[in-house]
Amino acid sequence: MTTPPSNPPQADGPIPHPETLLVTLTGRERPGITSAVFATLAGAGVEVVDLEQIVLRRRLILGVLVTVPSDVQSLRQALQATADELAMTLEVEPGTGDTSPPSSRGAHVTVLGTPLTAAAMAAVAGRIAAAGGNIDRIERMARYPVTALDLRVSGASPEALRAELATEAARQGIDVAVQPADLLRRGMRLIVMDVDSTLIQGEVIEMIAAHAGCEAEVAEVTERAMRGELDFEESLRSRVALLEGVPASALHEVYDAIQLAPGARTMVRTLRRLGYRFAIVSGGFTQITDRLAVDLGIHFARANELEIVDGRLTGRIVGPVVDRAGKAAALREFAAEVGVDVASTIAIGDGANDLDMLAAAGLGIAYNAKPAVRDAADTAVNVPYLDTIMYLLGISREEIEAADRAAGVTTPAPPV
Repeated sequence: MTTPPSNPPQADGPIPHPETLLVTLTGRERPGITSAVFATLAGAGVEVVDLEQIVLRRRLILGVLVTVPSDVQSLRQALQATADELAMTLEVEPGTGDTSPPSSRGAHVTVLGTPLTAAAMAAVAGRIAAAGGNIDRIERMARYPVTALDLRVSGASPEALRAELATEAARQGIDVAVQPADLLRRGMRLIVMDVDSTLIQGEVIEMIAAHAGCEAEVAEVTERAMRGELDFEESLRSRVALLEGVPASALHEVYDAIQLAPGARTMVRTLRRLGYRFAIVSGGFTQITDRLAVDLGIHFARANELEIVDGRLTGRIVGPVVDRAGKAAALREFAAEVGVDVASTIAIGDGANDLDMLAAAGLGIAYNAKPAVRDAADTAVNVPYLDTIMYLLGISREEIEAADRAAGVTTPAPPV
């Protein structure tokens, strides 16, 4: 809560009568504190203008902004008696007006760290101040497997904050995401994800190549393509050509060996409860992505189709390649089908092939991405837990676990 400014007395004029009182109590948390304070305020007949209460390790801070009663001294004495009875510290500060509203250009700054050090937070706070911002509120979103804090910042635009914080986040070895403080963060959204090295660990084409004895060769080309050094379609067709003759049964073995990114199921399960829609758009292959979509409950899937003749891969792709432009087009198409504006989409990816999709989305997230992708995206997450994306949406781990418990599900606890 922002303390209302006091009007200093003028040298040659009367002292203005205060309009509001800020009542602040601090002390050990226990049941009945809030009710006791409001019972005392009720006796003075005041109106509540603003209120905020936080508890940190059983230490409570209660701030109440009220209108000024006719007898301020009597209220002070009554509040002091209540505070003494509760073994709490009391402050009463007169002022004028309401709490200053947050700037319409405010932002949510989400900070992720493993660990999150005091030095890193000092650096983040300093950068926010340098951008002209003020931290109005801080809320912890998670303490495991990462520490995540949501900072509500006013007085600085998201663009200015991103410019200040991007370099500092890299220097401190933490992730910092900046989003506008608007209604989009609270609405139903469409999440569009890349698959290889995003939704799943590793690259499917390399796993298939292992069955053809050319894994190293394919991996080298894949890495260059993801860095943007090669044309994606050309590199994909050349890699697929090396798969000629691999039995189609190998695709089942590859699927069974796939490992999802930690937190993938948790993210999809939780956000589906809130009405979110999901899509996967991949430069990989429908023989894998279609099964993933069914397994995870993902609404839309688009990828390339490997040609299979007589039970073996031919080394060719059926139809047009889903490339960088194709991913962005799929995002727009799925958004239209769901009935949401593109501004309400979130794209998550790691490679150069995802750049157009990340740029098209309302929020583009580079997930454990190549440097060029991190630089181009709205924000970057560099921890190996896909469910940390939910902290950017204002959903805490405690809320995730509580929803799972209510559904009879144990939330997985990934190793740190």
